[in-house]
Amino acid sequence: MSILNLTGRDRALLRAVAAGRCDITATGVPDLRVDGRWFCDQTRAHVLIAAGLLVRAGGTTPRVTPAGRAALDEYERPAA
Repeated sequence: MSILNLTGRDRALLRAVAAGRCDITATGVPDLRVDGRWFCDQTRAHVLIAAGLLVRAGGTTPRVTPAGRAALDEYERPAA
């Protein structure tokens, strides 16, 4: 599996999901909303889901996976 380079938008979406600010369609294509509005880059959201960084946690609740948390932590770690 290749390494996914997270964009600023990717990181913002992962943080929003982790904060409980998102919901996801319950069936079909997993489209995301942030604060009740459709996320502006659904294609990229699908990439994060396919990469295993986000999953449906049941119903309309998305969840950041441990891999997603680790990827986000890599960017948020202060430089040494």
